[in-house]
Amino acid sequence: MVDGSSATRRRRAFVGLTALAVVAVLAGCGKKGPPVAPERRLPAAPASLTGVVDGDVIVVTWMLPKSRVDGTRLRDLSRMRLYRRQEADVGPPKPAMLSEGQVVGYEEIARITTATPAPATIQGDTVTWEDRRALTVGRRYVYVVVAEDSDARSSAPSERLVVTFLAPPAAPRNLAAAAGDKQVRLRWEAPAALADGSPLAGELRYVVLRGTGPEGALAPITPQPVTATTLTDTAVENDTTYRYAVRAVRVDAAGVARGSTSQEIVATPARTTPPRPPSGLVAVPTPAGVRLAWTASPDGDVALYAVYRATGAGPFVRIGNTVPPNTLFTDRDVSRGDRYRYAVTALDRARTPNESARSNEVAVSLP
Repeated sequence: MVDGSSATRRRRAFVGLTALAVVAVLAGCGKKGPPVAPERRLPAAPASLTGVVDGDVIVVTWMLPKSRVDGTRLRDLSRMRLYRRQEADVGPPKPAMLSEGQVVGYEEIARITTATPAPATIQGDTVTWEDRRALTVGRRYVYVVVAEDSDARSSAPSERLVVTFLAPPAAPRNLAAAAGDKQVRLRWEAPAALADGSPLAGELRYVVLRGTGPEGALAPITPQPVTATTLTDTAVENDTTYRYAVRAVRVDAAGVARGSTSQEIVATPARTTPPRPPSGLVAVPTPAGVRLAWTASPDGDVALYAVYRATGAGPFVRIGNTVPPNTLFTDRDVSRGDRYRYAVTALDRARTPNESARSNEVAVSLP
């Protein structure tokens, strides 16, 4: 015979266990979206790594990632980490693998935040870093970059960049400039050796730099380095002072190395071609003096006309000026009974004016 109270307790326990099971099932059946694989939310890796030896540094540049690996826009790029590995100049570079927030086998040499990137620079989408840390001539350096978002989620490492630290060339020698009409002709000599004193090696090319005025930065005017040791700069204006310098670039099978700049030199282009002379000069004696008239010079850069007079067989002396478009002049400083000869020239607007040849010569006698 079963005790009634015991049966009641057993029924209550069963009901309680059943209710807990139902709650557990309901709790596990909540409607949620499909899980997103964490790796699909990571930033894409930085791209387009390039490197060049510039004097005693290696300049590394790359492009900022703009998206995540799933193609969505990366709006919160926070910082980038630059890693470097030094290797012997043989064999392929070590693969770059990210483990526990570090690139295995590589040394982190820079953390660059997008808000305050200095000493790196960010211009547009391009990041530039100058590596100055314990570089040894002849050694090979391998670089990779990773990007992180505001939640510290890291991209995969970028493609590897391999740069051999070459000795750059010394500065070009004996830079000289000859200014002409809207042009400056430059010439220089190749450096005598590499910057470390060793003999020249590899092909030498040159970058020509120009600045305006007495001070300020110089900027390249050669889109690509040139092989010649002469250059004519025609992208200049007359009566403006320019500063020039040249730097040599070593192009080697192992890479490219830019040397230091030469000493600066100054040149001021100026117009050296005089305008064409006036023509058709005539002289008419009048009671007020001798009235002159002529046909204007065909050139449009004439600033003034100069009037010359000679008495008898004597030399010509400049006696006055007139400004275009006026082509008339009256000489009142004359004496009756004398014979005079006249000619007119044109002067341009150059800082040091160029004067044309004389017009036709005319003679007149005053009664």
